[in-house]
Amino acid sequence: MREDEGVLMEQRMGELAGRLRGPARLKADLLTEARHALLDAVEAYREVGLSPAEAERRAVAEFGSPAQLVPGYQAELAAGALRGLALRALAVAVVLMAGGDLTWRGSSWSDGPRPPEPYLLLSASVNGIWTLIAGLALAGLLLGFLAARYGSSRLARLARLVGFGLTGGLAGGVLAGIALFGWSVSLWAAALTWPPMIIGAVLAGAGWFALARATRHWLLAGR
Repeated sequence: MREDEGVLMEQRMGELAGRLRGPARLKADLLTEARHALLDAVEAYREVGLSPAEAERRAVAEFGSPAQLVPGYQAELAAGALRGLALRALAVAVVLMAGGDLTWRGSSWSDGPRPPEPYLLLSASVNGIWTLIAGLALAGLLLGFLAARYGSSRLARLARLVGFGLTGGLAGGVLAGIALFGWSVSLWAAALTWPPMIIGAVLAGAGWFALARATRHWLLAGR
């Protein structure tokens, strides 16, 4: 291959890569598919007798400009980012809702005086927020699947709204969870040395870290 062969294709791929935002792995997969499609088109033109330079020029021209290509590829990236966020949010919500009460069972303070009513209200609110998050995550997964299958712009817009709602719900869940943990420690100092509480805090922190990354990917892809 001469040095000038493949220049137009690489320029087009570089332009496309520079304008796409989203999860790195999914972006790389989409760009790889695009590159293979271009290479196949170039090879097809060469088989009918065109010169390498003309075959590349025609393949790149038919492939489309970045302005034509970016919306479709970006929609795929947004859908993939929402799926990743929804799956992680659903997993974390299920774990927190199922294991939240387990961190308190058998503790030295569980049979003591009843916590103040505002504390109980906050605790119930945390459970409600994560229930809402689980519902939004399921809705995001369903809408993303339907939008990809039927190519509906309306379903894609609904999925985008659900994604932003899920982002807001996660922010509320994190803030409420931190407030509940801090209040618990202020009421029962022994909570800091209670093993189930420590394990729960570590798992929650890991879950929030994974959610933060997935949320960032979604916001970059879906904005």
